[in-house]
Parts: sequence; C-alpha cells; structure tokens
Amino acid sequence: MEEIIRAQQLIKRYVKNKQAEPALAGIDLSVDAGQLYGIVGPDGAGKTTLLRILATAMEPTSGSAQVAGYDVHKQPEAIRTRLGYMPQAFSLYPDLSVLENLRFFADINGVPPKQQKTRIDELLEFARLTEFTSRRSENLSGGMRKKLALACSLIHNPQILLLDEPTTGVDPVSRRELWQLLSKVIQQGVTVLVSTPYMDEAERCNTISMIYKGSILITGAPTALEMQMPFGIIEVKARPRRALRKMADETEGVVRWRAVGDRLRISAVNPGKTMPQIKTALAKEGAEISILREARVEMEDVFIHLVEKQEAPA
Repeated sequence: MEEIIRAQQLIKRYVKNKQAEPALAGIDLSVDAGQLYGIVGPDGAGKTTLLRILATAMEPTSGSAQVAGYDVHKQPEAIRTRLGYMPQAFSLYPDLSVLENLRFFADINGVPPKQQKTRIDELLEFARLTEFTSRRSENLSGGMRKKLALACSLIHNPQILLLDEPTTGVDPVSRRELWQLLSKVIQQGVTVLVSTPYMDEAERCNTISMIYKGSILITGAPTALEMQMPFGIIEVKARPRRALRKMADETEGVVRWRAVGDRLRISAVNPGKTMPQIKTALAKEGAEISILREARVEMEDVFIHLVEKQEAPA
C-alpha cells in the first residue's frame, strides 16, 4: 500500500521551569493511504503535539515528517490544501448557524462558490444535520457540535483527516455515531489519523500505535497485538470483595489484576491452570463466586502490560 504519512525521529521539547522537557521523544510513524489509524494513549502522552506537527500547526524541535508526499517544514501550504484537521477545541463560531459555519469554512478552504451548495448539502446529510441548518452552533448538543466540526473539516474534500480526540466529552451514543461517520469517511477513500485516550476505540482502527510519555510503545493491528500478549485474562466476581482482592494478591499464577466495576480482570500465563486455584482460594475464604471465566484480552490489558514493562527497573 502507498504510504501517505511518514514521521522520522520526531522530537518536540517544551521549555518548562527553564528546562526543556520532551513531549515527543523520537517518534517514527508510517500510515498507509486509506487507513483508519489510531494514536492511542493517556492525557499528556504526546498525541496532540504529534497531530499538530503533522497538521503544520507546530514545528518539531528535530526530526522530519511528510504528509501526502510534502515536507511539513518546507511545504506546509501544499499539505494544508490536502488536509482536514479537527483539533480538540475546534473553532466553530458560536454566533453562526450550522449552515453559516459550513459556508465560512468552505470560503476559507477555497471551495469554489459553484460547488459549495452541493458539497454543503452532502455534508449536512452525511452528518445528519439537515434539520438544524438555522440553529446557532452554541445551541447544539456536544455530539452535534462534534459532527458539525467533522463536516467543516471535510468541506474541501481532503485526502487526509487528522482528528484529535474527537469523541472526548460526548455521550456514548454520540461517540458511536461519530465512529459510524468515520467508517463512511474511510469508505470514500480518505485516510484518517485519529488520536484517542479510549482503549475500546482503538479496536475500531485498522492499525494503532500506542504512545506513552512521548514514545511509541508498539504498533500493529489491534487483534494481532492482543494475540501477542504473554498471558490470558480471567474475569472473576465474588463476595466479599475483601476475599476477592486477597485471593488476587496471593494466588500463584496471577501476574497482575485490576478492578473493573464489581469484578476483577486477572492476567495469568496459564488461565486454565490458574482458575481452579482461584476457585479453591475463594472457597477457603468462604466467598460466594458469581463469575469465574476466561475472557478475551482487550486493548487496555495490552496497554497496561506495555507500560508496566517499560516502567519496570532494568
């Protein structure tokens, strides 16, 4: 497949308290055309800085990057005509209506007047905003504002779309709708690079890179990364909770555990061998078991494993 985004040893340092602290610590990235590619990591990992550099909104301290074959430092204007960029706080104009915002972004992105009506009508239908054209953007719900921002980012038919945490701050239904819209964007041949702190959203991408403290921990297809993990997952729910946690701390074969709601997700090298040990340990404590089963590895399990591995003393 054709490579459309490439970054080589990108470094970005911010001066804080008179010291240069790295936001990016040597990022290498390769995104093929037509992909839905995810940059996944917690707040402060470097996701926004990376997307700003690729969008030509920020210069790296060192390293290089090319977008659609153009250099982000030497040819920013050529990139901007081919790029749609939706930062976390997309600057919709609150006193303008949905239609007026779309017209404004069409004008500043150089969409010819003769093509604007057709393109705007397409995007209104695409984003399911046709019934709200006269509503001011400040009066839209959070999810509707995100959909309008996405439509504005697509107004000039970009080859590439950069989205910085597009679903942050919206309800679960709006999150699902936004991802449904992104799947339609991919079907139209647009390359989408999206950052997200939500591990469950990573599974919607063709390829992901997990980023932590300015470095990429791993890159690959989500299912492949899950299969590479050197452990399985056991899900267990029992009462009292005290007995559950005591079992997790003391049972041989438990690599790590984390609480998820009212149950534990336990990492074990050999789940089939460890589950009877868990059952025995809970029985000794007089615990009542309501769930004890093997579960599939999820992206959050992968991320926690990689971070703990990186943080472990040499």
